[in-house]
Amino acid sequence: MQPLLPGNGRPGGQWADHRKVVNGVLFRARTGVPWADLPERYGPWQTVYERHRRWSADGTWQTVLEELQIEADAHDPDEAHARETSRREGAVNIDSTSCRAHQHAAGAPRKAPRPPAKGGGMREEADGREALGRSRGGLTSKVHLLSDDRARPLHWLTSPGQRGDSPMFAPVLDGLRIRRHGPGRPRSRPDRVRGDKAYSSRDNRAYLRRRGIKATIAQPDDQRAHRKNRGRCGGRPPTFDETQYRRRNAVERCVNKWKQFRAVATCYDKRDYIFNGTLAVTAIVIWLRDTVQEPSEAA
Repeated sequence: MQPLLPGNGRPGGQWADHRKVVNGVLFRARTGVPWADLPERYGPWQTVYERHRRWSADGTWQTVLEELQIEADAHDPDEAHARETSRREGAVNIDSTSCRAHQHAAGAPRKAPRPPAKGGGMREEADGREALGRSRGGLTSKVHLLSDDRARPLHWLTSPGQRGDSPMFAPVLDGLRIRRHGPGRPRSRPDRVRGDKAYSSRDNRAYLRRRGIKATIAQPDDQRAHRKNRGRCGGRPPTFDETQYRRRNAVERCVNKWKQFRAVATCYDKRDYIFNGTLAVTAIVIWLRDTVQEPSEAA
């Protein structure tokens, strides 16, 4: 991570130790403690918070995550074999999860500056502010995510908690960009998308057909009954591969990994871009844990 972090050549002063600050950010993400309650071993809490806020705004965390994905793709033997043989199907899994917002996450001033988001974690605030919305449980924020088959987050968008899953289907897929080593465009079109019944709609299936992407999306009973009631006018049922659909549990496992971090399970950040920075930091940890091999396996 060190080459991807800002250096100490800034005029006007020197950066504090990056390792100490990053450890403080990870401690807060894992425990969810208020910034002012950070242990003294991480230095002044104002320094840790300001570094996390700044790197969430300028896309530093997202840059680290993208480079980690590139390295993982380049050194994964399964991916290398797939590039040589062209027989492996690249599939993604889509789902959403609601994060209960703490009372301290509400009340952000409206006139505060909003830095533009970069990469994963773009804001989607058509019917809410700072990705907070009302639901049965109170204030919630929803994370719409894509994961690979190894339960690693690839891309996500945040929205207010009452936002439906189906309208966010196309925006989430449009934001998928997986870069590679060397020249060439980033991969933005998977071979297959797996989703639950919430994403079964005519518009979503037409969107996938236009892009040449296979769909493995369960169809709810009411849509199936409506098609049968229309007879010949209802058309043919959409293809559905049960074997492929069983692999959709990867996105559920990805959510479980993510919500082991209390700052993700509960949103404590007033600003949406800071919460997206917390999501990026925890995604980096998930990718690192999956990429680093045990000494026995490496031997």
